[in-house]
Amino acid sequence: MRLSPAQGAKDTARLEAFSDGVFAIAITLLILEIRVPDHSTVPLAQSLLQIWPSYAGYAVSFLTILIMWINHHRIFRYIVRTDDWLLAANGLLLLLISFVPFPTKVLAEHLLDAEARTAAIFYSGTFVVTALIYNLLWLCISYKGRLCDMSAHGGEIRAITRQFALGPATYLLCFLLAFVAPLASVALNFAIAVFFLIPGNKLSLGPKGS
Repeated sequence: MRLSPAQGAKDTARLEAFSDGVFAIAITLLILEIRVPDHSTVPLAQSLLQIWPSYAGYAVSFLTILIMWINHHRIFRYIVRTDDWLLAANGLLLLLISFVPFPTKVLAEHLLDAEARTAAIFYSGTFVVTALIYNLLWLCISYKGRLCDMSAHGGEIRAITRQFALGPATYLLCFLLAFVAPLASVALNFAIAVFFLIPGNKLSLGPKGS
């Protein structure tokens, strides 16, 4: 059954509001993973500096989730109705968004030890899968104009489709780099996030821009 425009707008608004809540919780959980360090044997200032991997993980993950949210907000401008496929794809995306604090914690705890490579692979791999699911979500929306108005926004929608296709490749580069240079992999994730937060950089990389 096709929804009326008013019903469709209400349905998409509910879905976006629920998604915004999950994004907000995931971003909040990132800071909760940073604990006050034990400074019983060293000065507090030194102990705070020693947990810099926690700050790095927090910064990269916060910026990445922020860009995911920005893109999510922008693509929902094109949706005129929802269906079960969209709800399922959006649910999968939120599953991964809410998962991000865990690999972030693993990365922070092992970035400077012998397990740094495994931690960086796990962390970057999470974003590879997230980028793929982001493309699945967009496919559910845009394929043959299923849930969007191609007559009004056809050119923009096709451009977004081309741009989103670059997302998995970008995250895959970070993932592969983690095998040989874990710190460089994290730094590249951070650099990409910062780049796409700069006003004027309009090329979208799936979750990382628009």
